[in-house]
Amino acid sequence: MNVNELLLDAFGRLPDLIRSAVEDLTPEQLHWTPGPGSNSIGWLVWHLTRVQDEHVAELLDAKQIWTSGDWAGRFGIASADPDDTGYDHVPEQVDAVRPESPAALVEYYDAVAERTRTFVSGLDETDLDRIVDERWDPPVTLGVRLISVLDDDVQHAGQAGYVRGLLEREALPPA
Repeated sequence: MNVNELLLDAFGRLPDLIRSAVEDLTPEQLHWTPGPGSNSIGWLVWHLTRVQDEHVAELLDAKQIWTSGDWAGRFGIASADPDDTGYDHVPEQVDAVRPESPAALVEYYDAVAERTRTFVSGLDETDLDRIVDERWDPPVTLGVRLISVLDDDVQHAGQAGYVRGLLEREALPPA
């Protein structure tokens, strides 16, 4: 297996995790949190998609998908600020992310994932050693950045699935 196949397989596992976390939920359920200061399913999936969109766009020296069309409006956000990925969001900012439907989350993720797949499929092993961020010590390579994005996305997809489980448990009548 070459590096492209490995990365494509890893990133290719995310769509099923995302769909299973959001499918058949109402906007209210996407916004539900297990407690004060917690993240909602909608916020978690929005955030993991924003992180991937922002990082891959930077690697491509391209505009983020978020800034095209009416993505922000579909998430109840006033403007498509390319710097707003959810990092360091306070509870009020988390609360403000309100996806209109599971479809909004899936469609945005699918658009970002397609760009990522196209980018990753064109890489070879020597590309992964290219320095993409010199603000760190040691400097960050393309390979490390891709793994960082993947790690972040998998963690947040798992969190979204966990919150869904809590939501479903909450909806069940007491035993």
